[in-house]
Amino acid sequence: MTSDLQTVADNLVAAFQIENQPVRGRIVRLGSVVDEVLAAHDYPGPVANLLGEACALAALVGSSLKFEGRLIVQAQGQGAVRYVVADYDTAGTLRGYCRFDEAEVARAAEGFARPGARSLLGDGVFIMTIDQGPDMDRYQGVTAIEGETLALCAEQYFAQSEQVPTRVRLAVGRADVGQGEHWRAGGMLVQYIAADDARGSTDDAWTRAQAFFETIGEDELLDPTLPADRLLYRLFHEDGVRMEDAKALAAVCRCSQERIETVLRSFGAEERAEMVEPDGKIHVKCEYCSRDYAVAPEALA
Repeated sequence: MTSDLQTVADNLVAAFQIENQPVRGRIVRLGSVVDEVLAAHDYPGPVANLLGEACALAALVGSSLKFEGRLIVQAQGQGAVRYVVADYDTAGTLRGYCRFDEAEVARAAEGFARPGARSLLGDGVFIMTIDQGPDMDRYQGVTAIEGETLALCAEQYFAQSEQVPTRVRLAVGRADVGQGEHWRAGGMLVQYIAADDARGSTDDAWTRAQAFFETIGEDELLDPTLPADRLLYRLFHEDGVRMEDAKALAAVCRCSQERIETVLRSFGAEERAEMVEPDGKIHVKCEYCSRDYAVAPEALA
């Protein structure tokens, strides 16, 4: 274990490197951040689990971006969950949302301890979108939903779209840290750095890293008493592991009164008139954070 490894708290994402091995990775731990995202709506357990996985995955992948922008993880299908989306901003903010049919979710959950992505979404697609801002074209990669979990969907995405051998583990659950039960999420990603003339074959090192990776338990990814650095040491101490400085994460929605008014101005005057409610205002609820906005029609003139 190197001296660079430091004890850090919840709501973080950090890169790590297995010493002298062609394996790099990232680890994410989410406490109050994912709890705030999931508490914004009354999600059934299976839906909350799916959205929590999407948030952890968005932070794992998005934290690798080398520029200011956003990484959007989305999966959509024809099942009980119509779509799930998690949005990571390189400033370290997360938000997410699921659209679902509650009765269909209950039916899809019958016979399952915890139905996953395939069971909830059905036939559909898994999408990762990189947004570098209004002056740049978006990059989007799309693969079919074939795995039962979002972790398997992500592994398939990296294999097909990036040609980078990647393993992903995600976990979501509830834990009591002294203030009642709250949602938590965690995840880890490891990637293989291909061989070159200087390194020669690195296949054995990748096989060894995967063997250690396979021993990760969901309880370890969620345990509030097991910091990220201690978990990495537990897994890779035989080879040595170095964790870089952690990036703090926060649950932040980008909705605002100004944005809502801009959207409403895109409608015609007659359409806006039909939106006015008995109190004389147009009411809009943000689908991400559930915040209610009241807009006076004259403000849109």
